[in-house]
Amino acid sequence: MIGADRITWLKTHTILQKLSEAALADLNDMLSDRHLAKDDVLSQADQPPDGIYILHQGQLQSDRPQGSYCLTAGTVLHLQDLLLERHSNETLTALSESQLWQISREDFSHLLDRHNEISRLFSQQLAAELDRVSAELTYERQRQSELRPYLVNRIRRGIIGTSRYAVRLRQSIKKAAKTQDSVLIFGEPGLEKDNMASLIHYGSPQRREPMIQLTSGLLQTSGAELFGRVNGKPGLLEWLGEGTLVLNNVQDLPDELREPIAQLLKTQTYHPVFRDPQTQPVTRSCNARIILISERAAPEFTDCIAQSIKVPPVRVRKTDIKALLDYNLSLCCRSRGIPKPRITPEAIRRLQSYDFPNNLRELSSLVKRAVTQADGANELTEELFWSQDNKKTRLRLNLFKSYPQVRQFLRGTFWTDGLNYGITTWVFALVVILLFVGPQTRDQNVALNLFWAWWWPLILLGFPFVGRLWCAVCPFMIYGELSQKLSLKLFPRKLKPWQRQAAERWGGWFLFGLFALIFLWEELWHLQNTAYLSSCLLLLITAGAVIFSLLFERRFWCRYLCPIGGMNGLFAKLSMTELRAQTGICSAECTTYQCYKGGPEKGEGQETEGCPLYSHPAQLQDNRDCVLCMTCLKACPHRSVELNLRPPGIELWTTHTPHSYEVALLFLLLGGVFLRRLPELQGLLGWSVNLGSFGQHLEVSLLALLLPAIAPLVAYALIQAIHRLWNSPKPKPFMTLAYGYLPLVWGGNLAHYLHLGLGEAGRVLPVTLATFGMSGANLPIWVADPAVISFLQGTLLIVSTLLSLILTQKIARKSWRFLLPQHLSAIALGWSLWAVILP
Repeated sequence: MIGADRITWLKTHTILQKLSEAALADLNDMLSDRHLAKDDVLSQADQPPDGIYILHQGQLQSDRPQGSYCLTAGTVLHLQDLLLERHSNETLTALSESQLWQISREDFSHLLDRHNEISRLFSQQLAAELDRVSAELTYERQRQSELRPYLVNRIRRGIIGTSRYAVRLRQSIKKAAKTQDSVLIFGEPGLEKDNMASLIHYGSPQRREPMIQLTSGLLQTSGAELFGRVNGKPGLLEWLGEGTLVLNNVQDLPDELREPIAQLLKTQTYHPVFRDPQTQPVTRSCNARIILISERAAPEFTDCIAQSIKVPPVRVRKTDIKALLDYNLSLCCRSRGIPKPRITPEAIRRLQSYDFPNNLRELSSLVKRAVTQADGANELTEELFWSQDNKKTRLRLNLFKSYPQVRQFLRGTFWTDGLNYGITTWVFALVVILLFVGPQTRDQNVALNLFWAWWWPLILLGFPFVGRLWCAVCPFMIYGELSQKLSLKLFPRKLKPWQRQAAERWGGWFLFGLFALIFLWEELWHLQNTAYLSSCLLLLITAGAVIFSLLFERRFWCRYLCPIGGMNGLFAKLSMTELRAQTGICSAECTTYQCYKGGPEKGEGQETEGCPLYSHPAQLQDNRDCVLCMTCLKACPHRSVELNLRPPGIELWTTHTPHSYEVALLFLLLGGVFLRRLPELQGLLGWSVNLGSFGQHLEVSLLALLLPAIAPLVAYALIQAIHRLWNSPKPKPFMTLAYGYLPLVWGGNLAHYLHLGLGEAGRVLPVTLATFGMSGANLPIWVADPAVISFLQGTLLIVSTLLSLILTQKIARKSWRFLLPQHLSAIALGWSLWAVILP
């Protein structure tokens, strides 16, 4: 392009259009062509330009301290630099193949000497530029003044941690930062959700734009400060431009503003506030990004939001606790100018077991308080991190922490393998043999004496203290495990996995049926005073354990089918001790689950085959599912397992899940007391039944087993009737309230066996000699007076009845007047037990 065509192009495309024809003609004569390939550098910043360039075709990139810009055709380059005799403040690079016209520095100097109008043109342009910049500065100053009270100028911190929750949160924030779409961030209090809004804004292309944060509950119901007024003061949205608006605590947003905010999110438009009802609303567009922060999901805005981010609470990010502690500790020590102390592993484990109801805010305050209390110490111990009471650990005392020797003993080889395989196996075998070949009555057979006068009272007495401890040393399952190991060695195979769904549904009813048959067998064939039949009972239960151990993994029989285990699991709910694990430590530290699956030695964790009942100690909610074998304690390398002292039966009104078969077993065990006292029951009810007749004996035995369930069912029917007639609070289901009778059932069974424990157990020495045909007349005996036995039985029945009333109140959480029918039912059952046990 030459001559008149180029002059015409300069007039229509550049700022040189105001020059005279003579000046443009001289300029045109001095122009030379310059070609740039893509990525060629035209000039460098901080270097004197070698002339003026006019971009004819293509695009250039200008890299300046303020940012990068794209230059298009018609741009005059370095004009101001040459006029002001300064170095260039930009680096120019070709974005595409470009064509330029160039005037050298010397030629341009000669041109200025001949045409002063070029300098005047620059002066006019500079004055206009100054006016424009002045106007922009005035606007920006006013804008900053309006936005300053709400500005968020920095990010406090990033997302700390490596857990899957932390990784997922980072990914969500990065995804939100890539767009200008609206975002909802919700989660519990104390999670620093406003900081995550800052991460989104300052990670986005609009990071140089302002970010403001408003508290939703403090906004005017008219919305004037946000939307502005017609013909009045502009709102914050207008001043914000392409910045970011954060509305904190959206759940507190005034109802009047919910619809305008929803419109803003959905259409990116809003209406300034107007006072004159005749005025037509003015619609204005909004280019700002909107971020909503809430303590819960906001369904009214869900359809308007492009992305929702749920912030996980600290209690599910146990893996990140250590990193969060370390970060907050570094921050605290740096601000105070003190050396950073070390946090002991015990302190970390304690905090990992804590749920942090106030989340990150509470964790930060705990660290600050611990540093203050440490007063320059080199390490922070667990005593320095005291926090709010945790509901899951409330009223619990870890016996392993108070008595370390107990933990050491239970992790040793004696418990339970040494005891089971070194003592229990051959003692049980000896008992079974003596029952078969020895004398057949209780006063002459020590094995029969041990079974009925020692084992039954002691195991019942132990339930409130040690729960299902008997199952850890149960000979039935020991022989089952021995058979399982031997068969696998002789016939290698894979045992069947547990059919959990079917076992959970029918296993309880199976053991209920077995227990009912045992009761009838005991009564109809006088097992208590017939040695070989008692031996048969023990062998039959052992056979069940052996058969199912040969078929299934681990202790399937013990978990679902054993009648004695079912009774033990039911009464274990009343125990004042429990074996549990600290959920926080398990989720933060454990990756192998050796306590559950088994595995090799790891750290201080021993090699084990895993929990025999397939229970994870961190998920235990019921003592029924733990036999206190301490396998988990031995396997755990993190010291997570605890043996807690707790209020007896607390699970029954906190974490308990009722089961119909357990309720049926409960009333069966209560009926068993009346069955064992059948002559006294006949006298109480005035029955005249010939117990010598097998048919009549069977009928009255079945009736005795069923009789105790009548009163509780009638009582619940009355509670339902009261609810319907007087519109009282809806009662809990019968299956839930029925567990209130559990202390009475336990007390009735123990009261029955006290006459054997205190009246016959003390004769064990002469009975031992009598077993082998010798006289033990001169050996000592320890037998309580009948009056003492009666006193203890009566006291036990009174106490257990009162405990049933208290437990019912705790389970139901209703007024005692509302539960009066069930209380009267418990008192009536307690009186009935008194009448048959203390005739």
